Amino acid sequence: MNIDEKKAAQLLLQAGHVRVISHASPDGDTLGCASALLRGLSQKGKAISFACSDPVPEKFSYLFNGLTFSQGEPDFVCAVDIADKQLFGKVTAPWAEKTDLCIDHHGTNTGYAAHTLLDSRAAAACEVIDRVLRAMDVTITPDIAGCLFTGITTDTGCFRYGNVTPRTHEIAARLMEQGAPAADINRRMFETKTRARLEIERRALASMEFFCEGRCAVMTILQKDMRETGATEDDLDGLPALPRQIEGVLAGVCVKEKPDGTAKVSLRTNDPLDAAALCGRFGGGGHKAAAGCAFHAASGEEAAALARREMVQAVTETLEALS
Repeated sequence: MNIDEKKAAQLLLQAGHVRVISHASPDGDTLGCASALLRGLSQKGKAISFACSDPVPEKFSYLFNGLTFSQGEPDFVCAVDIADKQLFGKVTAPWAEKTDLCIDHHGTNTGYAAHTLLDSRAAAACEVIDRVLRAMDVTITPDIAGCLFTGITTDTGCFRYGNVTPRTHEIAARLMEQGAPAADINRRMFETKTRARLEIERRALASMEFFCEGRCAVMTILQKDMRETGATEDDLDGLPALPRQIEGVLAGVCVKEKPDGTAKVSLRTNDPLDAAALCGRFGGGGHKAAAGCAFHAASGEEAAALARREMVQAVTETLEALS
């Protein structure tokens, strides 16, 4: 059932213990949503807990500083920035069938929750969480403002992507007025790199191949690259955006071999290509300019090779259809 922020606020305020769930391989938006909502619920006297199938990256650990989580089973489950049940990941998968409320901004949301608050026009799910918190009459503290700003700035590439609207800037300005340390957050998100990150970035760029007369760029990150550089999943954040930055590239494909023998594709596109539609061919989804999907094979390297072939073919067919 689709609902508005007032109904979402009512449902949350009626609950006693709310468990907030972020998607697997968590990014700044899902974690910003979760931490802001958890702080708001705590302010309203609710018992809170948090779940995610993967660890919170170190660069986002500040979002949860000072939060105290309750033990026991929740009576209400809220998923944030999760468009599909498969994005919960293995650890939190059982909660996908028990989700009371999903707050999201993906147009590809499958409506798996009992109640869904969806705004596909929002640049980040944190924009939607901001509305819910205000409907709950939560005081937006500097900590909450910082959580929300983190989600917005990371999902918009520091306000550079095409998903940014005038409303996005209005919300960000208000969050800064409410105490969000914007400069510190942006420096942490976009201007700080580990040496391992620099090395894995060098290897990723060296792997890049071009197709479709330079309109499709593909780079590959294998598990051996991760081992040899000492890079972690945290160090891969932002890498998928690199191919799209090259002049003339309409589709930037980043293929990452995963430890479980699969390959994850992160696709970034420029107009007129639709990343969500392309990834949708392979069971994935996302937004017009940023989407993802996964491939499976006998081994991780085989899955990565399959992903490269299939994505290049899909982009080629789409470009031919548009010409």
